[in-house]
Amino acid sequence: MDLQKLIAEVLEKLNGDNSILAQFRKDPMATVKNLLASVNLDAEQLKAIVEGVTAKLNLEDTAKQAQGLFARIKRFFGGK
Repeated sequence: MDLQKLIAEVLEKLNGDNSILAQFRKDPMATVKNLLASVNLDAEQLKAIVEGVTAKLNLEDTAKQAQGLFARIKRFFGGK
């Protein structure tokens, strides 16, 4: 089973729907299990997918924060 493919599939669904993303932040295991209901996953695979999705979401959040910080610094120094 290609866990990276499943992680990408879950991320696509989360990024496309803020309500599902909010649900994931509250209960990631149940959300992933519901999103991948058609896939037979054991507990370890489910945990690995949740960890992968969480890591990628954290990385995306950090990148967005850094972009905002750089934009503010640029404006502070007279950039557009």
